[in-house]
Amino acid sequence: MIALYESGKSRQDIVREYDLTASALDRWIAQFQQSGSFKEKDNRSPEKQELIELRKRNKQLEMEVDILKQAALIMGRK
Repeated sequence: MIALYESGKSRQDIVREYDLTASALDRWIAQFQQSGSFKEKDNRSPEKQELIELRKRNKQLEMEVDILKQAALIMGRK
């Protein structure tokens, strides 16, 4: 569909022919032009990607804190 659009076929014709919503086609066109990919992870903004990485790092640190608390309790009993 992107190739059809880029070869000159109108948005209206593509939407009608393939029974799409105009917003879906627009999103696909924008994603393809931005990154050449239709995968959501390839089309994230840098801020969104950073937020995901920070949340992942936060979870890891929370797990490490829990492990250290457990170790402290065990060591305190001895």
